[in-house]
Amino acid sequence: MYSHRMSALRPFVLVVSVVAACLVGARPATAASIRGIVTVTGAVTPKKLPVTIDQYVCGTEKPGEDLVVSGQGRVKNAVVWLQTPPPGAAWPSAPTKVEMDQKGCVFVPRVVIVPAGGTVEFLNSDRLLHNLHSASNENATFNRTQPRGRVIPVTFSKPEIVQMNCDLHSWMRAWVVVADHPFYALSNDAGEFVLPNVPSGKYVLQIWQETLGTTSRELTVGADDARVTVELKAPR
Repeated sequence: MYSHRMSALRPFVLVVSVVAACLVGARPATAASIRGIVTVTGAVTPKKLPVTIDQYVCGTEKPGEDLVVSGQGRVKNAVVWLQTPPPGAAWPSAPTKVEMDQKGCVFVPRVVIVPAGGTVEFLNSDRLLHNLHSASNENATFNRTQPRGRVIPVTFSKPEIVQMNCDLHSWMRAWVVVADHPFYALSNDAGEFVLPNVPSGKYVLQIWQETLGTTSRELTVGADDARVTVELKAPR
């Protein structure tokens, strides 16, 4: 499946890392952080992807990045967000730009979060030709050749999770998460995430990971930080 809509994703989950998700203006008087960890139970066997073209730059194989798990069973690159943001949640007025490079014949980083209406600047640092081929439902698709050193800016206007591919190098894949409000986070290497400055109240947390799909979790934020751990089962 080449694209994922926010509203229709398979159940499953993950958690992690720090992402800038903040309201315009001062911190509410009763606000705290949501801090979580995403783990996987069961065996996860690291993948090696064969490289059959441009080995002088790309090497002979690449580690699979569709499910990266630490030695403690914690998951990297899970996207976490509030299903319904607090009233008044808004992005800063300045347009947001993020970067995604093609380096060593992989996309770096694998996952980026950009506000709806924001721009991703795609780079090519490799000394060979790549192409950018998107797969999406809500945003216009594109397929553009990218020589070394060229920057291609792309604006994403509607919320969804967009898959990025390089048709010239079949193992290359990445994701652009187009967010409709600021309360999004991305898991780090330790499988941790933080959503800061969340006003007190009850929320539904959504978690998505490209291999494990999407799940949800209810939680309450009070005066102190809310903490959550999500355990996922490894795919068979």
